[in-house]
Order: sequence, then C-alpha cells, then structure tokens
Amino acid sequence: MNLPARPFTADVPLRWSDMDAYGHVNNVQFLRLLEDARVIGFQAWFGGRFDVLANGVIVARHEIDYLAPLAFRHAPVHIDMWVTRLAGASYDLGYEIRDPDDVGDTLYARAETTLVAYDFQEHRPRRLGALEREVLGSVLGEPVPMRRRR
Repeated sequence: MNLPARPFTADVPLRWSDMDAYGHVNNVQFLRLLEDARVIGFQAWFGGRFDVLANGVIVARHEIDYLAPLAFRHAPVHIDMWVTRLAGASYDLGYEIRDPDDVGDTLYARAETTLVAYDFQEHRPRRLGALEREVLGSVLGEPVPMRRRR
C-alpha cells in the first residue's frame, strides 16, 4: 500500500473500560479510537488555521476489518491516518491500528471513515473550502485494502 510520504500517526491510549467480557478491546470501542485519532490528526494537520469540528463535519460511514484481538495494556496504540478520497463535500480517511514500534508489530485493524463537511445552520452538506482541500490533499494516499475489496 502506498501511504502519503509522511503518514500521520496518533498515539491513542486505551481505557480500562474499553475491555469486553473476553478481556479484549470491544469492537465498538475501535470507533472511539478512530475518533480520538481524527481529533488529534485534524489539530496536527490544520493547526490554528482551520477548525474542522467547529466548521462542521459529520460521519457518514465506517468500515472496519478486525485483524487481531487487542488486549488492554498501558501502552497506547498507534493509529496511522491518511486521506483516501477527496470529493466536493466529502472525503474518506484510512486508518491502520497497530502496536507502537517498541511494543510489537501487530496490526489490529484497518478502517475507513467517510466524512461530510456539513453546515449545521442550513442542515445540509457544504462544499470543502480551498484550505480544507489543500490540507487534506497533502495527506492523500491509497485506499485501504479492506478484505472484501481485494
């Protein structure tokens, strides 16, 4: 897979409450991990130039391939994140959830999220602005190799 030249990596801590009855991070909690990575990533990508969350964005779709069970631990997970598709009012983010280099080499999940720029006052999608397109385009990479797409 060809990632952007500098894929963004967020370190996201696990919470004790993320575990299910089997001692693994519950599948639903993976969505929280992705959300945390997005918030961290948007701040890193846009800095103070643009606030993605304040300007309106909604999640339209999630797709996750669970590849290995993730047990609770104190070390965070690394979440690599990049843009896989950029359109007029929406974009897709790709992710890989994996061990930090000093913990192991397990890839726990691959995922993709479709986000839509949204005007909450007008209750409708809005076009991506020039700055949004520039920043998101700078981290554009290949689609996530989801299992059903191979």
